[in-house]
Amino acid sequence: AHHLKLQKGGPRRFLVTGDVYRRDSIDATHFPVFHQMEGVCVFEPQDWEARQLSSLELANSELKITLEGLVRHLFGEIEMRWVDAYFPFTEPSYELEIFFNGEWLEVLGCGVMQKSILDEASLGSHRAWAFGLGLERLAMILFDIPDIRLFWTTDLRFSKQFKAGMFRAGGVGMQKFSSYSKFPPCYKDVSFWLAKDSTRFTENTLCELVRDVAGNLIEEVKLIDEFYNPKLDQTSNCFRFTYRSMERSLTDDEVNQLQEQVRSRLVDELDVTLR
Repeated sequence: AHHLKLQKGGPRRFLVTGDVYRRDSIDATHFPVFHQMEGVCVFEPQDWEARQLSSLELANSELKITLEGLVRHLFGEIEMRWVDAYFPFTEPSYELEIFFNGEWLEVLGCGVMQKSILDEASLGSHRAWAFGLGLERLAMILFDIPDIRLFWTTDLRFSKQFKAGMFRAGGVGMQKFSSYSKFPPCYKDVSFWLAKDSTRFTENTLCELVRDVAGNLIEEVKLIDEFYNPKLDQTSNCFRFTYRSMERSLTDDEVNQLQEQVRSRLVDELDVTLR
């Protein structure tokens, strides 16, 4: 909606930032609320005609040149790669990954904007590319922040470490996050049979349920075992929940109460049979 309004208003290059709410995995890098920045660049017919390219060739080339430049500005000279992807509003679509701390890490998604979107903005003769990146994930990489939940803490030991203007191009000489004491985790496992004909259970619905019960006290939900029993014609899953507060030690009693709520709701809402 914001993109369409801006495109109709005349700007040909712009950035927008907003909140995103969605079901997601539960681990150190995922949270159901985060901030995303998106950018759009629109080209007119004379832009690709002057360079003797098709509109798609120009948009695709400029997209990659610009975003590779952004990554170099943020991380310095670093190995990167383009991965074909799918997004509903762009075609072709890509993810840009960097090789960071020994593994490939996605930093943004992008693509050439669908013509139908430009038609709706009365820009049917134009071409455009767009990108989106999660600001928390980017900050975690740049400042070595280990857990995305820290962005939502009220602990001054976190917030006082950051101030405007502390970013340095390429990360050279930039102050990183200094970890403070981490409270101990509490692990709880739950095993259950999946219902044969039900579609109510997915890993996303499980994570949403656990997040609804435990809030920010849940650090990770991880599938640790799965097997199929041919005699019963049923599949069993075992998930491990990691509970941990960013601000205090959790007691056994409160974790047990949370776990019992999760177990009860699993049966009632997701059609599973506890083992």
